Amino acid sequence: MTSNSRSPLKDKPLRNPGQSVEERKRDLVLDRLLQPLTIALVATVVAVMEIIRSYFNSPPTPWLWGFAALVAIIWATFRVSRTLPEIRALSLAVDGEKAVGQYLEKLRPMGYEVFHDVCGSNFNVDHVVIGPAGVFTVETKAWSKPVKGEAKIAFDGESLTAAGWKPDRNPIIQARAQAAWLGELLKESTGRKLPVRPVVLFPGWFIEQAAGTSREVWVLNPKAFPEFLNHEPSRLQTEDVKLAGYSLSRFIRQSNRD
Repeated sequence: MTSNSRSPLKDKPLRNPGQSVEERKRDLVLDRLLQPLTIALVATVVAVMEIIRSYFNSPPTPWLWGFAALVAIIWATFRVSRTLPEIRALSLAVDGEKAVGQYLEKLRPMGYEVFHDVCGSNFNVDHVVIGPAGVFTVETKAWSKPVKGEAKIAFDGESLTAAGWKPDRNPIIQARAQAAWLGELLKESTGRKLPVRPVVLFPGWFIEQAAGTSREVWVLNPKAFPEFLNHEPSRLQTEDVKLAGYSLSRFIRQSNRD
């Protein structure tokens, strides 16, 4: 685009599923993989050059550069070995958010608006669903399943375990915080207090919820989400859905410009 032309787009597009995670993954690759590998490569090339010079009777310092290359290779190997598991985890998270996002898109014919990767201050909401049953913040957890044993999430209303393992960070607290934040955001932008329910989705996991637990937070397999919505009473009229969707889309586009 030249200086005497401009973009035909009035606003930047809305964000895609997993976009924040992909951005973190890209930063990891650039900062923690390419940088140490480049330094190790440069040090190795210099060491090889010094070794070659030694055969032409130039004042050689091959061992010095060889030692520098060895140190660089060891450091690069350490950085890469520590970073690869993070990148694999982020790749799984991206795939999970994309898969759930594509699944949630099927709710549009049912009168729902769907938004992905809504960024707040130092956090993001994976998906937001707005429709007749209300407003829902959706957190996707694409956790690796055990090789052996049952892939089961046990939820007691306040915390959960995955195949008997208790996560360091409680996703229920995270989901509630996201719903509270969105509720305040919509209240400020629309002047109305809209019902916002937190949802945590676990692709590929079986969910076991203890009898009598509160339904304040939904912990579900993504395939169960539409059924739960169908059993909910209608809380928002069509104009409310459009108002909330318009307000959220304005916030997202403004955030993208900032």
